Amino acid sequence: MNDGTGYRSDAVDHGFVIGTAGHVDHGKSTLVKALTGIDPDRLAEERARSMTIDLGFAWLTLPSGRTISIVDVPGHERFIKNMLAGVGGIDAAMLVIAADEGPMPQTDEHLAILDLLQVARGVVVLTKQDAVESDWLDLVREEVRERIGGTVLANAPIVAVAALTGAGLPELVMTLDVVLRDVPERGGAGHPRLPIDRAFSVSGFGTVVTGTLLGGPISVGQEIRLEPGGRTSRIRGLQSHATTVQRAMAGSRVAVNLGGIAVTDVRRGDVVSATTRLVPSRRVDVNLRLLADAPVELHQNDAVEFFVGAAEVSARLTLLDRERLRPGDTGWVQVRLGEPVAVMRGDRFIVRRPSPSVTIGGGVIVDAAPPRHRRFRPEILGSLETLLEGSPEDLVLQAVDERPREPRELRDDLVNELTDSLDSILARLLSDGEVCLLGSRPLSLRPGVMVASTGWWDRTISHLQQIVGAFHAAQPLRRGMPREQLKGKLRLPSPSRLFDVLLTTAHAEGIVVDDGQTVRLVDFTLQLDASRRATADRYLAALRLTPYSPPSPVEFGVDQVTLGALESLGEVVKVADGVVFATEAFDAIVRDIIRLLDERGRLTLAAVRDHFGTSRKFAQALLEHLDQRRITRRLGDERVRYVGPGAGGGR
Repeated sequence: MNDGTGYRSDAVDHGFVIGTAGHVDHGKSTLVKALTGIDPDRLAEERARSMTIDLGFAWLTLPSGRTISIVDVPGHERFIKNMLAGVGGIDAAMLVIAADEGPMPQTDEHLAILDLLQVARGVVVLTKQDAVESDWLDLVREEVRERIGGTVLANAPIVAVAALTGAGLPELVMTLDVVLRDVPERGGAGHPRLPIDRAFSVSGFGTVVTGTLLGGPISVGQEIRLEPGGRTSRIRGLQSHATTVQRAMAGSRVAVNLGGIAVTDVRRGDVVSATTRLVPSRRVDVNLRLLADAPVELHQNDAVEFFVGAAEVSARLTLLDRERLRPGDTGWVQVRLGEPVAVMRGDRFIVRRPSPSVTIGGGVIVDAAPPRHRRFRPEILGSLETLLEGSPEDLVLQAVDERPREPRELRDDLVNELTDSLDSILARLLSDGEVCLLGSRPLSLRPGVMVASTGWWDRTISHLQQIVGAFHAAQPLRRGMPREQLKGKLRLPSPSRLFDVLLTTAHAEGIVVDDGQTVRLVDFTLQLDASRRATADRYLAALRLTPYSPPSPVEFGVDQVTLGALESLGEVVKVADGVVFATEAFDAIVRDIIRLLDERGRLTLAAVRDHFGTSRKFAQALLEHLDQRRITRRLGDERVRYVGPGAGGGR
């Protein structure tokens, strides 16, 4: 399975990845071989033409004991896309410039790419020092120092070497060690993902993919997803630097043996993901910088080639904050991708003009799966600014202002941005009154509780009160708005349980009354108008005169609206269509039936009829209603007390 990431023991710790950059024929591959003893040109065509065509890989242990992977990239302009697939995950760069030629066109383009990707650490290596005089070498140094000024490599050390003789190589190795000394280790608590820069098949093993591991560790036996597409697999084996390992850490070059995935189903730019949080998208929001010497300006709906991780995809641009993006400008752009990409917020990207092909800009992804935006919206632009520059508190607050979230979801979404514990951040926001907790009382940061911004809460509760208030105005004789109807009107974001959590909290706060079936404002009281009240009172008087054989509401002109209001007011109990008891009579009947069942154990319909001196019609409707309430249970032609879950005791 050895492809240059390697295969042979048991575990690999965090490493560093260095990428080469520079013009064709300036000696990048020769330098890598001289440093590591490994020829990164693995293709027969590369060796025959003495020119790097695709990515090559090697590794080296520095004097400090640090292990570094080296990604060797092609320098020819025809293979710039292969170069871009290899530099996305590097920690530092070796910008290689031949002393006998000095900076050339691809030197400038590669340097611009490193600057756009913010590869802030590196070494400039002047190769072929043995081919020039010392005075010439000094002139080249001066030119190079001027050329890298104003870029991320402005302060990079410059080391001259002769790869074929070994001159300068010890100094270069020591310099690399110093440069990497201050490189922070990649976080190990994020979402593990491996952008694939190479896929191949090994006899007896199957499909192997390689890349630089980001986010967190992966292990043999772990289930993964291949995105885009969501195909699942299991890691059958891992290698790094010619070593078979059981676990690989973020920041290391890794070869992964995937089970059940054909090599024809994998392509460069796919991502091995150990998390379901990586959701491919056809839109990304980005902060895009156009190079000062870009040969074009960008307009609305312009086509570009978009490079991120190891992926390349065609795209069109929606300029969100301006009509055009001029060379040297930076702007907010929504990128509409020709096919889905699996990326995360904070990933850096490059854009190139499709024809003639040239690098024109790049930047950082601030939202990896945004909705479609309308242009020139201040609230959208403000949100993007927060995503780019905001503190962890700002990011948490923005997330819960969009919609309430569980703490676990916040941790997952913001794992790379939380410089402090989420509990501490939420405690500060709660203390400042900027967020609130939704869920059962007493509230705490426990499973099931959701965090919302106070702004979201105020807006949503105001909307809820307007909806329910309008229902009360239109239906003054109904005790409340049906829950499902309210849910449809509110149109809350996912998850679906947010509606229940919202109502639980609003009920506990004394804002609404939620009886499980309907919702009403806490200050709402149902009242019959004078005419309906008079009709109802005549009907209620008749019910009390014959409590066990009650007259039909139709006989007294009581319509369904009035009857529903009397039910809501607790003045009557409807047990079947046309069969309605006064509440006090119904309660007395239930108590009597329970007493009789406790004494006799069983009751027939006839016994109930005779006991209350009523008709079979009323006795049957009554008992069927009590069966539904789980007060009684039918056994053949008899009733017994219901015993079991949900046993009722009356109304």
